[in-house]
Amino acid sequence: MLSPSLAQEIAGDTSAVIGYNVLITDAEGVVIGSGDRSRVGTFHEASVEVMRTKEAATHNASQAQLLRGVRPGVTLPLVAGGQAVGTVGITGTPAQVRRFGLLVKRQTEILLRESVMLRSRLLAERAAEKLLADLASYDPEVIEAGSLAFRAADLGFDLRLRRIAVAFEVTAPPRAPRRDIGLVRSEILRTVREVFADPQDLVAATAPGRVGVLHRLASRRPVDSVPLDCRRVIDAIAARDGLAARAGIGEPAATVDALHHSYQDACEALRLGTRRPDGPLVHPISDLRVHQLLTALGQPARTRLVDSTTAQLRTQPDWPTLRDTITAWCESGYNLVRTAAALHIHRNTVVYRMNKIEQLTGRPLRDHHTTLALYLACLTDHLAAPADR
Repeated sequence: MLSPSLAQEIAGDTSAVIGYNVLITDAEGVVIGSGDRSRVGTFHEASVEVMRTKEAATHNASQAQLLRGVRPGVTLPLVAGGQAVGTVGITGTPAQVRRFGLLVKRQTEILLRESVMLRSRLLAERAAEKLLADLASYDPEVIEAGSLAFRAADLGFDLRLRRIAVAFEVTAPPRAPRRDIGLVRSEILRTVREVFADPQDLVAATAPGRVGVLHRLASRRPVDSVPLDCRRVIDAIAARDGLAARAGIGEPAATVDALHHSYQDACEALRLGTRRPDGPLVHPISDLRVHQLLTALGQPARTRLVDSTTAQLRTQPDWPTLRDTITAWCESGYNLVRTAAALHIHRNTVVYRMNKIEQLTGRPLRDHHTTLALYLACLTDHLAAPADR
């Protein structure tokens, strides 16, 4: 529980403050920290009895000479969880250093408890990261679902509860001073946990700038509240750290296998949403199923779809504008007023563009079969990675 590095740091700093040498031993009486570094690694015989009795002991010059590695002063037990884990000694005339004894002992025990708590938190974080990584790569042929559920239970998470996966990506915004995302990792995690604060919410870093969440869906809260929670996280990260963030959301799940797919969908939604820089910052996979299906097709099939359906349109200098018009027309339910509102243009402009599209393709946009093929081709082109273009 008391590492040599921590012991040396405590002993060195305390010695400098009180003006007397402080040494710290482990449970075997070996000095693991001292203001006088020459004593590190030596045996301090007085600590053995102090450990056994858990009582402080003082030694004057004549008494110290009878004990191995002991100098005049006071030796006190370090107690954690009701057990003596080491001792702290102060060298000097007992009458002079006794007044520092209890203060140094208490300060050392406080630092020891903080160190143990920090280590426990770090271990819990690492275990949560490993659990989420194993759920992300879950293969029933490799690992049993029950094994993951058992490990989750050890960490306090019940995977039988209804959950939904969320994936966050944090980046430095364009033209902003470059920042190392890894340096603010703990701040980002804290921000996410402040919003996803249910004790059953599993929150873990998955990579630099990436955070995964398995959010418990409480019966009294609708699924529709999750995008709002994601937006709160994004806004808080921007306000506190000056960083940009996006979120992908999977589907509700209540089994290990379904959680695996929910998390994969959340990551896929994040990837697809990132390819639409002018789109929203929160991307539910339920809004991107068609996009997901298109990207799952092989590149040759996608190329043939785009080339055969939009060949004439893509020769036009305003092809991106025509493409966005077709997309808005379909996503607005083939309604002229809603299409104009989605594009923030006058309805007459929409009519002009639609007439141009019909003339170039030779097909009416009110034919839903024709328009659907155009819509899929436009999505495919819009989602194409730079390497595909």
